[in-house]
Amino acid sequence: MKQFGCTATLLAALVLGLATVSGCAATGSSTGQAIDDAAITTGVKAAINGNPKLSVSELDVDTERGVVQLSGFVSSADDVAAAANAARTVRGVKSVRNDLRLR
Repeated sequence: MKQFGCTATLLAALVLGLATVSGCAATGSSTGQAIDDAAITTGVKAAINGNPKLSVSELDVDTERGVVQLSGFVSSADDVAAAANAARTVRGVKSVRNDLRLR
């Protein structure tokens, strides 16, 4: 019976591992890319937070393969430009999709 338990556990781990790998393949990303994207997102949020006129809590920052998407609301056109410029200063950012809206 103990042998069956070990085999079942090993089989379950193998199935979960294959599901994880196929999930990365389906999105076309790797674990390393996901970590890089998370670091870029954190850097962009920090850069935006460094501007006293901008509030990270009102903005959403998403990164996929180095492409940063900004969304949310700001109070002026200058803030739209300032957020995009802050995002572009972060290492690893390939481009910025600026979907910010004026409130």
